[in-house]
Order: sequence, then C-alpha cells, then structure tokens
Amino acid sequence: MEKFLFPISWVLLCCCWTTHAEVFTSIGQMTDLLYTEKELVQSLREYIKAEESKLATVKSWASKLDALTRASTSDPEGYLAHPVNAYKLMKRLNTEWSELESLVLQNPSDGFIANMSVHRQYFPDEEDQTGAARALMRLQDTYHLDSEAFSKGKLPGVHSNTVLTVDDCFDMGKTAYNDADYYHAVLWFQQSLKQLDDGEEAVVSKADILDYLSYSVYQMGDLPRAVELTRRLVAIDPAHDRAGGNLRYFERLLSKQLNEMEQADQPATEEPIQLGTYSRPKDHLPEREAYESLCRGEGIQMTEARRSRLFCRYQDGDRNPRLLLKPMKEADEWDSPHIVRYLEMLSDEEIEKIKELAKPRLARATVRDPKTGVLTTANYRVSKSAWLEGEEDVIIERVNQRIEDITGLTVETAELLQVANYGVGGQYEPHFDFSRRPFDSNLKKDEPDAFKRLGTGNRLATFLNYMSDVEAGGATVFPDFGAAIYPKKGTAVFWYNLFKSGEGDYRTRHAACPVLVGSKWVSNKWIHERGQEFRRPCGLTEVD
Repeated sequence: MEKFLFPISWVLLCCCWTTHAEVFTSIGQMTDLLYTEKELVQSLREYIKAEESKLATVKSWASKLDALTRASTSDPEGYLAHPVNAYKLMKRLNTEWSELESLVLQNPSDGFIANMSVHRQYFPDEEDQTGAARALMRLQDTYHLDSEAFSKGKLPGVHSNTVLTVDDCFDMGKTAYNDADYYHAVLWFQQSLKQLDDGEEAVVSKADILDYLSYSVYQMGDLPRAVELTRRLVAIDPAHDRAGGNLRYFERLLSKQLNEMEQADQPATEEPIQLGTYSRPKDHLPEREAYESLCRGEGIQMTEARRSRLFCRYQDGDRNPRLLLKPMKEADEWDSPHIVRYLEMLSDEEIEKIKELAKPRLARATVRDPKTGVLTTANYRVSKSAWLEGEEDVIIERVNQRIEDITGLTVETAELLQVANYGVGGQYEPHFDFSRRPFDSNLKKDEPDAFKRLGTGNRLATFLNYMSDVEAGGATVFPDFGAAIYPKKGTAVFWYNLFKSGEGDYRTRHAACPVLVGSKWVSNKWIHERGQEFRRPCGLTEVD
C-alpha cells in the first residue's frame, strides 16, 4: 500500500532530530530538559561535596602546621636539636608540602564541567528564550492577562508559586523592545518598575528600566508620559548618557504638539500603565479579534435552536464487521458544517505508544510558503510534529483502519498520521486544511497547488485525535461560524473540508488556540479525494 508524506520528508525529520532546534515549541521535548537539569543539580552537589572535602583537608593541614610552626619558631635551635624534628622537617618540606600542593591544584570541578559539556548540546539557545518570551506575550494578548498576573503566577484556574522577578520582567521587556514591539515592551518594563518600587531586589537598576520604558512610551506616541518618565530618570541619574538629550527632545516635540493643538501643557496622568492603556497594533490576521474571543470562550454561537439539532448515536460504519460488536460513540459538535466527535477513539495504551514513536522524531511544524511553495516555519504555527507510517507498529495500522471504518473513506490515499505536540503558548492561527488553488481565482498566480505533486487530489476531510487533556486554552475554534471545540483525551473530531462537488468549504477555516496551561498532543489524518469516488459520490450542486 503506497503511503504519502506531507509536508516534510523522513530525511528532514531525521536531520531535525540530530540538530538543536527550537526546544520551546514542544512541551514533550522540554520535559527531557527537566531531567537534564536534575542530573546537573546532582553533579553540582557532588562538586560542592568534593570542594568541601578538599577544603576540610586543607584546613586540617593548616591547623596542624600552625600549631607546629608556633612551637618550632619559638626556639628553632632547641626544636631542631631533636633528631626526629629535624627528620620530620625534611620530610614535610620534601614530600608533604608537595602533596598539599597537589591537593590544592586538584580541580573537583572537572567532573561537573565535563557533565555540563555533554549536556550543553541539548540546552535551549537564545532563539528558544526569545520564542518562549514571545509565547508569554501571545498568551497575554489572547487571554487578556496583564503582566502582573503572569509575574505572580496567577493564571486562570491555576494556583502556582512560580513568579517572575524584576529582572525576568525586564528581560521580557527587552525581548519585545529588540523586536520593536513597544506595546509589549511598555507593559513588561512597567511591571519591572512596579516590582522594583515595591521593594523587590534586582540586578537591573531603576535608571535602566526608566531609560527603556520612557523610550518605549515615546514610541507608543505618549509624549507627556515619556517626558515625565525621563524627568524621573534625570532625577535619579543626572549624568546618564541619553537622559538629558532625550528629555530636551521629548519636551520640544510635546511643546510643538500642544501648540499645533492649541492646548495648554498638562501633566502626565498618574495612573499606572496597564493592559488597555495603549491600543494593541493591528497585524496580518483579519479575524484576530473573533479568533481570540473564541479562544477565551466568548462569542460562541451555540444557540438553543442549534443545540436542539445536535444528537448522539452509535456509529457502526454502515454495519462494518469491525464495528458491529462495539460501535463507535458519535456526538454532534456542530450542525452546519457538520462536525462530529467520536468518544473513546483512542485508548491510553494507544496514545502512549503513538507518543513514544513520535517523540524522537518531533521537528518544528512547517507551513508551505504561498509564494515559493517551500516548507518553512512560521510564528503563527508553534508546535512540533512527526509523521508515522502504518507499517511501523501494529497500533498505527490499527488506528488508520479504525479511521477508515468509522468514516467510510479509504485511507490508502491519505497522508501519514501526523502527531503534533504544542510547546509554550503553542498555537496554529486560522488556516484552511485544503488547498484553495484549484478553485479560487482570487489567489495569486504564483501560489502553487499544495497537493498537486501527490496525485491524490485535495484534502477532502480532517480527522483530528486529541491525545491529551489541556488544563487551560488549546481549543480548536472556527471563527467563521463561532464554534469552539475543546480537547478531551481519547476523543476525535471529524469534518469535511470539501463539499461533495469538490469545492472548498471556506467555513472550515479553523485554528488551534494557544495552550495556556498544559501540554497538548494531537494526531491528524488528512484524507484525500482520490479513491473516494464511490464512497462519497459527487453532489448535484456546488454546495451539496
């Protein structure tokens, strides 16, 4: 049976595993870092113990020799008159002091340093730290969380002692600042300043925070506050390199602005900067507001009339022999387009085996560049994925067969089972599973048909397995018609991406909301058109 792999090849997967890349995009792989850190702590303790033992030996030598030299130097000739003392002096200086020198020159840190060197190849890098910081900001935006909530570990439904220090908040602000993202820079510098003013100790100075904060506020167009913050900076550090020049520049701009508006100078507001003080800049996603509202559980269009059209049933796959004795429990999630959830689709044993097979191969999930057709990573898709063939393990073959039995569609032309694990703030912004090239005349001419080379037609349907529960966030949402489907371990959801005519159902544009708390594991089976001609016959109209 021929299998198809999209969108990346096995060679690429293998290469991605053998090189360091983007640890933050997979919680599953990040768990390995916890055990690495535990081992390093143990190695550090062994180093400390060795240093303490060495120091104790040196102290013992020093105490013994201190008493000895006091006695010997009080009457040197009398001391050396005894032949044993003379012999022991020769021995000490010839042998024992050399042994002490060797002991002092021993470096107990060698083992620790060697252990560090072995593990360093798996350490996160600057890109990981930056990616994790951006993920926190993404969660902040999506779930309307202020910086203080994050800094104190106060997340919805979660109580934690995990906190962000003044320096942590400052580094968050620096990450945004370096990206010219002054909206988030202001929020995090302000939080850093607040915690410092509340008496928390820090490495970063108040002057440095005010320096960055005042310029970020200026970039947000708030000149009165920029002037006020810079004046505070000058008061703290009159000799600051930039403060004086910035203050004069900001004051000139503010004076010019007030003259143009024919307004008197007004002091900056005393209210602290917080979420909502400044408007969040618009970005590339037109349905951003609707998408994020659904992620928060707002704007869901589940009316009583719609709910009355949703039912539960036993699905035997049109009397499929494998489902007669144990039919699948099927529940409607949405009426139009029709989305169903299958309960008890995967057992815990099957889930663990799939994760075990996938974890060593997880690589940053990619998307196809619409201009070049080349697979690339993107900030709007933050997860790691792997592709599993049915021949690899009986469980994968069994899951593939179960999908075919339930849906009545052949999986011979389907893509391999894709397993994905979402990392810190993991998400996949609104997208279509199907290729729009065959029937969308509005697409740019140079945008390729994503599935043409497979020779199996378009992605007819999506079968999405949830392989974990998620404590907060991580819903699958459909902005076009206001649906939100929440992960439930062992269940799966299924929908058609194409009408029976083969036309794309644009209502199925969907997204994976950022994971706020937890680790989200899913597996996808994308079923293609070829081979379904008699299993799902064409309709008589375009939207049948």
